[in-house]
Amino acid sequence: MKIKRVDRTTAHIYDNLCQAYEAEFSPLTHKQPDADGWFAKDTILDGNITGYLVYSDNRPAGLAAIKQEPQNELEVCEFYVVPFYRRNKLGQHFAAALFDKMPGHWQIKQIEGANQAIAFWRAVVTDYTSGHYQEDSYNDPYWGKVTRQTFMANSQVKKSGSE
Repeated sequence: MKIKRVDRTTAHIYDNLCQAYEAEFSPLTHKQPDADGWFAKDTILDGNITGYLVYSDNRPAGLAAIKQEPQNELEVCEFYVVPFYRRNKLGQHFAAALFDKMPGHWQIKQIEGANQAIAFWRAVVTDYTSGHYQEDSYNDPYWGKVTRQTFMANSQVKKSGSE
């Protein structure tokens, strides 16, 4: 597994993977592609939002968009692993590596109906924090009802089940 920050030379790879991500969630977001077959992105990489790509065997295997606010307030805005690479813990290792790279107070939200995503994030955060996190449900102004996990990531957090 190799993680690269998205830059001008890799932005097209990020955009390509975003299309698969947006298509996969379109039944829940009710998005349709435009006349050219492209889905609009919800998160633009700009300002305080940084994109990351994860590679497996030198092939792009997933993406993440992370928003970082002052006082190390961080949010996973987008996270996607290509189905071929799922169920081998690539997503879990990718997420944990991002948490380790950026210590602070994290939040992750999943839209209503995204049951696989909710189960994935519960497992990831439980493993990463040894169960020391909070979860709630609330009405997000953009997404509607969401499930949210919040926790602190720092260099002192002991992770179980790591590589």
